[in-house]
Amino acid sequence: MRKTTLLRAAAAATAALLTLSACNSRRGQDAQDSAAGGACKGQQTTGITDKTIKLGGIYPLSGPASAYGTISKGVAAYFKYVNAQGGIDGRKVEFIVRDDGYQPPKAVEEARRLVEQEKVFAVFQTLGTPSTAAVWDYLNKQKVPQPFVATGASLWGTDDKHPWTIGWQPSYVAEARVYAKYLREEKPKAKVAVLYQNDDFGKDLLGGFQKAVAGSGIKVVAKESYEVTDPSLSAQMASLARSKADVLLDITTPKFGSQALAADAKNTKWNPLHIMNNVASSAAVLKPVGFKNVQGVVSTTYFKDPADPQWANDPEIKAYKDALHKYAPDADPGNQFNAYGWAVASGLHQALDAMKCPTREGLRDAVRNLKDVKVDMLLPGVTLSTGPGDAFPLETMQLMRFKGERWQLFGKPVDTRKEFGPPAK
Repeated sequence: MRKTTLLRAAAAATAALLTLSACNSRRGQDAQDSAAGGACKGQQTTGITDKTIKLGGIYPLSGPASAYGTISKGVAAYFKYVNAQGGIDGRKVEFIVRDDGYQPPKAVEEARRLVEQEKVFAVFQTLGTPSTAAVWDYLNKQKVPQPFVATGASLWGTDDKHPWTIGWQPSYVAEARVYAKYLREEKPKAKVAVLYQNDDFGKDLLGGFQKAVAGSGIKVVAKESYEVTDPSLSAQMASLARSKADVLLDITTPKFGSQALAADAKNTKWNPLHIMNNVASSAAVLKPVGFKNVQGVVSTTYFKDPADPQWANDPEIKAYKDALHKYAPDADPGNQFNAYGWAVASGLHQALDAMKCPTREGLRDAVRNLKDVKVDMLLPGVTLSTGPGDAFPLETMQLMRFKGERWQLFGKPVDTRKEFGPPAK
């Protein structure tokens, strides 16, 4: 996997930490002052008591990836819903949200604030590969859990030097394998043009796809990248159109996903099968383009779409919609990003319940020892599983196609863990 961009971003963002090392000794003393006794003797209890759990989250509430910011509303609604029922094992959850604007240096600043000032139990959800990479050295040095980061980079599951950090959603490599499998079966001689974000998110999915189609009749005939600071994708889309590829693999974040869809719809002389990567597949990304212009777009998912009528009577979807209406009335329950937030918070709930010790170490160990854990917002048959040598909680996805005004599932769920094995280191 190409790690250069990610590691450079992390190094640049964490450089500021070296000038602030004086805080570390105080932080170490705080950890000693908040230690468990009994069978959990010496383990950290900072941020957790018999009655409360304090969690922090870092999201791009502003900036080029601000569409993801609403995930925090889904998370917060879940915790408020659980608190109203007595909390998690009797503990009420306090969830503190910080904005990094999708800027790694800002993520470092906010992580320090959450750990050293707010004294959170865990930094639950850092969003984005660059921001997560920027803070994981710091959080692991401080021995603060960083569970279920909101990024599918395969690094979170293959790295063995950061035991306090783990992903949640299916890896980008696994997602790429699903698209490759689909094309092998449906368009075995496909000519693919790829649009990708020029960072380790885009390169991870692109690299996984290229490996998955190697040796087949499927060829990548054109590639164009973009920067998150680019104002437009017009030039890249025009270049890709000239390739006359019959498939467009779209590896973008929401803002640029909408631009790519709009450019594709506008160019009536080029009509490729448009594959939209999962992290930009929310209907909120497609709607500005006009649903009539995005018919037939293909993507993947692993959790229930609240807009899909097949889940209309599903108890978890009902609970989610009621809670969002009550605790986040400005949030659209049909937005899949809000449903994602609810699902991942529910997953953390399960991990907190599974802790052998109510400590940071207990959570660190719990998220790495999940055995077919059911989360009601996930699609039937999709469960959380981790264990020795396998730090990828979710690796099963199902294809979906946009039809009418919503996504429709098709085919069968693909357990990439069984079919392909875990993403290689």
